[in-house]
Amino acid sequence: MSANFQQLANFIWSVADLLRGPYRPPQYERVMLPLTVLRRFDAVLAPSKAEVLSKYRELEAKNAKLREEGKESIGVDPVLNMLAKNEQGIPLGFHNHSQLDFPKLKGDPDNIARHLADYINGFSENIRRIFERFEFDKEIEKLEESNRLYQVVSQFCEIDLHPNRVDNITMGLVFEDLIRRFNEAANETAGDHFTPREVIQLMVNLLLEPDTQVLTQAHVVVTICDPACGTGGMLAEAQNWIRAHNDQATVKVFGQDYNPRSYAVAASDLLIKGHKDGRVEQGNTLTGDPFPELRFDYLLANPPFGVDWKAEKKTIDGWSNFFGYPGKLPRINDGALLFLLYMMSKMQDFKPDDRDRLGTRIAIVFNGSPLFTGGAGSGESEIRRWIIERDQLEAIIALPEQMFYNTGIGTFVWVVTNRKQAHRRGKIQLIDARERWSPMKRSLGDKRRLLDQAAIDTITREHGAFEDSPTSRLFDNDDFGYRRISVLRPLRLRFEITPEARERFLDTCPELFDALQMVEEVFGSEPQLDWNDTWEEVQGLFKRLPRGIEGWAKGAKGTAQKKILRECFTRIDPEAAPVIAKQHKTLSLRPDDLFPNQALPEDLSQEQLHILLGLHADGQGGYLEYEADSNLKDAESIPLKEDIISYMQREVLPYVADAWIDRETVDETDGGIGKVGYEINFNRVFFQYQPPRPLEEIDLELAGVEQRILELLREVTE
Repeated sequence: MSANFQQLANFIWSVADLLRGPYRPPQYERVMLPLTVLRRFDAVLAPSKAEVLSKYRELEAKNAKLREEGKESIGVDPVLNMLAKNEQGIPLGFHNHSQLDFPKLKGDPDNIARHLADYINGFSENIRRIFERFEFDKEIEKLEESNRLYQVVSQFCEIDLHPNRVDNITMGLVFEDLIRRFNEAANETAGDHFTPREVIQLMVNLLLEPDTQVLTQAHVVVTICDPACGTGGMLAEAQNWIRAHNDQATVKVFGQDYNPRSYAVAASDLLIKGHKDGRVEQGNTLTGDPFPELRFDYLLANPPFGVDWKAEKKTIDGWSNFFGYPGKLPRINDGALLFLLYMMSKMQDFKPDDRDRLGTRIAIVFNGSPLFTGGAGSGESEIRRWIIERDQLEAIIALPEQMFYNTGIGTFVWVVTNRKQAHRRGKIQLIDARERWSPMKRSLGDKRRLLDQAAIDTITREHGAFEDSPTSRLFDNDDFGYRRISVLRPLRLRFEITPEARERFLDTCPELFDALQMVEEVFGSEPQLDWNDTWEEVQGLFKRLPRGIEGWAKGAKGTAQKKILRECFTRIDPEAAPVIAKQHKTLSLRPDDLFPNQALPEDLSQEQLHILLGLHADGQGGYLEYEADSNLKDAESIPLKEDIISYMQREVLPYVADAWIDRETVDETDGGIGKVGYEINFNRVFFQYQPPRPLEEIDLELAGVEQRILELLREVTE
């Protein structure tokens, strides 16, 4: 077999066709993944197999004697795990003491099921634990019953998966390709398991390139974690980058994944590579930290997009905060940002003078939702605010669409760190790489585009250069913050007695028939455009009603009657006078106190400020407040860098002169600046206006199209 990953993956997939019948295509992975891992273990262990078997027999003889003497046996695993070595003489950390291997399994078809189970049981405990996650014992039984087991095992004997023949990168690509095919057959989300290799390479570059000077030091120790590691592709690529730049570096990798088969593949790969200090755990990152005592130098992940965390909500709600984040959490149907919060909780402390506390860098893949979903005060906005106001968002890179195997949507790489370089502090870099794609010769699922090496290098250099350009923009942190306030406009009511309104009112309040008749005698059917004067006169009429004619009731009933009268006989009319809600004899409010943290315009008069706050002088030393029209209530998002008053004067009042600021949205909220939110809108940042073509040019084009249509019609009719 060639080491080309596509050829190897095709061969394994062709073997999977032998399962057709007892297995449906989506179920092939239950057999193919563990057998692929098993075959690779077998190849890795082959060079030291004879030595391990000899030592195992020796240890078993000693243990038999110790048991006869009633003494404690010698532990087999620690000794044999050190004895099993790769071709460089480095202990593998696992072994197999069974007499069997794949060629011997193929040589005895009559006992294949029993021998395969014995072979797996001959592994050290750490490998047996992995195969428990595969639940492969059930598949052995099923394959034997369907007379498929020997055929499949014998086919695997034909391929050599030794690392010298198929390196770790190629093996990772094989696993990824197989998992993609299995999930496509099941119509499931392959993106839950792995990320395209070129995206991983870009993420690793963004994560590690800025630290090249540190990472190339002799005997440096580096810790890396992926909390949604899938089959371990990101961990492998990060390790390869460091080893390529520094073969003396010690790299410790850690990972976790919810899917048991993905975990088993990643854990197997870790053991094959000899990472005795690393760990891969199986479990749910959102409800349990498998590494509570550890902090990491680097973290990277591609968490599932739009993951629902309803099942974890009860556990998460029981915590006082989520991994150190004290604010509101995102919507229940999208927990992507929860993964980032977990990763941020694993950051090393940053102290420049302490080599053991040099901070952490994070790279994570999101779809567009975490950039802008949720208004001010929502969980998503509060998480963005928490990250940005702590100056920990370094950069966001927009990737092309159709880059992932399971979705064609646009994706973004976030770079988050608690140790920004000095020139990056207080800044955020946005890079638009959406057009830097190359077409694939053959689509893989929804993946039709890729980033070639030139594109990856260009983006990496652009990130490192930290300069403004058409595809790279630099912003202050607070450029993405805004205040959310409500803007109100007065309710304007026209009073008019119509037959329909009269009937509706008397159906509800028949006891006011005589009172309504008296009002009709005064106003007739003419519309009244000042509800304030009209209402005052109506109430005066009711007070002058003679005895025997029932007027307003008292208490709640009277309040209801008045409300019904207004509902029946008034309609909104833009030409009517504003409805007065309150009248203040003196102004107890100090408007300046509402904006303690803002520099108000110098030319702003006190009267203008009062009007902007909905307080209108009544000409007698007092102030009026108008009732707000709920239909005209609007919200404004005001950039943090601009004061509310200037924004209102420039963006609102020229279009709606009677508008005012809802004081409740600024009073005692975030220090008098309104409700604060953060969002990052890539389209707005990189939008380039394209003027429409001249009408003359469009007319000529349409005329040409019409002429061609007429000529085609003549050919048909003549």
